[in-house]
Amino acid sequence: MEKDTIYQLALGKVPGIGPVYTRRLLHHFGEARAVFQAPESTLINIPGLGSKRAHDIAHFKTFSALEKEQAFLDKYSIRCLFITDPHYPQRLLRCPDAPILLFFKGHADLNATKIISIIGTRSPSEYGRQTTEKLIKDIASLSPGALIISGLAYGIDAVAHKAALKYQLPTVGVLGHGLDQIYPREHTSLAKEMLNTGGLLTKFNIATSPDAYNFPIRNRVVAGISDAVIVTESRSRGGSLLTVDNALTYQRKIFAIPGRITDEKSAGCNTLIREGKTRLLTDAAQLMEEMNWQQPPAKPASIQTSLFPPSIENPGLTDNERSLLQLFREKQTLSLTDIHAQTHQDAVTLAITLLNLELLGHISTLPGKMYRLCA
Repeated sequence: MEKDTIYQLALGKVPGIGPVYTRRLLHHFGEARAVFQAPESTLINIPGLGSKRAHDIAHFKTFSALEKEQAFLDKYSIRCLFITDPHYPQRLLRCPDAPILLFFKGHADLNATKIISIIGTRSPSEYGRQTTEKLIKDIASLSPGALIISGLAYGIDAVAHKAALKYQLPTVGVLGHGLDQIYPREHTSLAKEMLNTGGLLTKFNIATSPDAYNFPIRNRVVAGISDAVIVTESRSRGGSLLTVDNALTYQRKIFAIPGRITDEKSAGCNTLIREGKTRLLTDAAQLMEEMNWQQPPAKPASIQTSLFPPSIENPGLTDNERSLLQLFREKQTLSLTDIHAQTHQDAVTLAITLLNLELLGHISTLPGKMYRLCA
């Protein structure tokens, strides 16, 4: 078991260890391997972890099965993106429930300058199809290279992926199952075509079936990975509206294309606009203006030299992170005791805030529970 990926996979298999506890463990131990090498007596002292979780980590026994999964991932060139990986989607990293591990096959840049999620009904009208394709065509003209995200489902998702390919935009499908299969099967050839310039992304391990309860989790990734979420056609109920709720939580900009008031397939979009949850969108030019994407593209970023790079293109900091970073700019170096005294954050919130700032390259850890502002 030489590869760190084995230990990263294992963290996702321990019962009760989700994104929050994983961040606490990484904050304490630095890497997944060290978590499993720690004695149970040390693990039990991690705030909030508890004896049951500590025992399950210390006595984890299924590494051999994970070695087989690692072999499959290597064989099919599937990349594992752990939350400390610099290639992990940085916008998604800012979400409190970001998956600790993602699986990606393809060539798209998951930290592209402009990322747009386009979603909608699985049974679109001709109006929905035409509107979606025209929107993507115009995006390609106004903002070449924008990454189009959708869920590889029937309907608007498939229309969006196909239009992106047609107009030479990279496109990534976010799946609700493992990368050892494609669902629906009818989209297998589409998925293969997307791999050339885009890709397939999932938080689910291989052998995970496309069960219904996986798709709300998939929708959170669709919302969190993007700058903007666009609903081009939706009924009054459905997965698109759940994705919008996630996008609202993550403070993404959300747009909906209106339809006729008598058209049931536009009822969801019209309701979202009426309730003020989304902006009414009419064309790609408006999208560019609302997203402030009319400026010339930024100069290419310098070559990364740090394992934990600075945040990529405005994913934003939380209020806690912003205030703590300002404190570091004033003091440069702080002890954990000083930070507690000056921020008044509870231990759990503070641990997560410090870890996020470290992952984004703003601060570094020193011996003796000291922290220093990075240059």
